[in-house]
Amino acid sequence: MDSLKHLQVLSIGNNNLTSLENLVYLRRFEQLRTLSLTGNPICEDENYKLFVATHLPNLVYLDFRLIDENIRDIANVKYQYSIEELNHNETLERVKREKEEQSQRELDKHKAAYVEYLNGPFLFEGMYAEDVDGTRLSTLPGVDELVDLYRTKCTEVCQSIFDYGLKHYEKREAEMSIFNQCLQEAVTENQEASAKQIEEFQINNNELLDELSQIADQQIVDAKSLQYSQEIAQLMDSLLNLELQLVDQVEEIVKEYERNINELMSTFLETIQGLMAQIRDLENHHHEKILEMCIIMLERVLKGEMDEDMTDELRTLFVDKDTIINAVSASHDIHLLKIDNREDELVTKINNWASNLIQQVHREEQQRNRKRVAEINAYIDHLRDDLDNLDVHDQI
Repeated sequence: MDSLKHLQVLSIGNNNLTSLENLVYLRRFEQLRTLSLTGNPICEDENYKLFVATHLPNLVYLDFRLIDENIRDIANVKYQYSIEELNHNETLERVKREKEEQSQRELDKHKAAYVEYLNGPFLFEGMYAEDVDGTRLSTLPGVDELVDLYRTKCTEVCQSIFDYGLKHYEKREAEMSIFNQCLQEAVTENQEASAKQIEEFQINNNELLDELSQIADQQIVDAKSLQYSQEIAQLMDSLLNLELQLVDQVEEIVKEYERNINELMSTFLETIQGLMAQIRDLENHHHEKILEMCIIMLERVLKGEMDEDMTDELRTLFVDKDTIINAVSASHDIHLLKIDNREDELVTKINNWASNLIQQVHREEQQRNRKRVAEINAYIDHLRDDLDNLDVHDQI
C-alpha cells in the first residue's frame, strides 16, 4: 500500500485485525478521510475509537460515523505523550527522507549532465580502490604527502569538470527549450492556416448540399456536384501543400538545432578531454615522483636504515629494484585505466545523447507528419462521403 499516496477511503472490515498499534501504519496516508474496520477484533477494545481518533488526526469518518471532536480531544489528552514521541520520530524521519530525496534529485541532475561523482575525490578514491600496492606505498613517510597533494589537485580538476558539465547541461536544456518553442510556433501557425482554409471552404459550400437536395433538374445537380467535388479536391491540395510547407520549415528548424547541438558537443568534448588530460599529467607526475622516492627508499632498505618504518607487507615490495619498479608501474597502470574509463564513459554518454536526440526529433516529426496527412485524408473522405450519400438519396 505504500505507493497509494492519495488514498482517501479504506474499508478492511470483517478481517482478523487484533492490534491497535498496527493502525499507526495508516498515518502515512495523509489524505485518508474514511476508514472502516467494522467486524475486526480490535473494534472490541475499549480504547479503539480513542486510539484511532488521535493516531489518525486527518480521519473524518470511522466505521461510517463522523468522528466527534470531543472524542478527539479526549483521545489527544489520553495519548499525549505517546503522540508527541510519535510526531517527533516522524519529523526526524521526514527530514531524513527529504534530505535523501533532495540528494537523489541532485544526483539525477548530475547523471543527466554525465558528471555524477566528479564533485569530490571519488575518481581519486576509485584509483586506489583496487590498487593494493599503491595503497601500501602511500603509507610510507614522504609518499603520503605526495599522495595527499595528488588527491587535492585531482579533486580540483574533477570539480572543474563537474562545474563545466553542469553549465553545459544548462546550455543543452536551454537549446532544447528554444527548439521546442520554435517547433511549436511553426506547427501552431500551420494549424491556424489549415483551420482558416477549412473555415473558408465551409462558408463557401455550407448551403451547397442543401441546395442539391432540393434541385429537381439532374443536369444542374450533376454540375453543382462536380463543382463541389472540385472544391473538395482544391481544399485537399491546399491542406497538403500547407503540410509540405510545414515539413520544409520543420526540417530547417531541425537542421539549425542539429548544428547548434553539434557545436555544443564539440566544445564540450574538447574541454572535457583537455581537463582529463590534466588529470593524466598529474598521474604521470605523481608516478615519476613516487618511483624516484621508492628507488631512494630501496637503497635505504637494503642498507637496513628503515627497519622500524616499514611493515612486513611493504618489505615484500622492497626486495630489489625490479620488484619495486613493477609495483609502482602496476599502480600507475591501474590509475591510468580508471582515468581512461571515466573519460570514455563521459564521452560515450554525451555522444549517444546527441545522436539519440536527433534521431528522436526526426522520428517524432515523421510521426507528426503521418498523423497530419491521415487527418487530412480522413476529413476529405468525410466530405466526399457526404456528397456520395446525397447522390444515392437523389437516385432513390
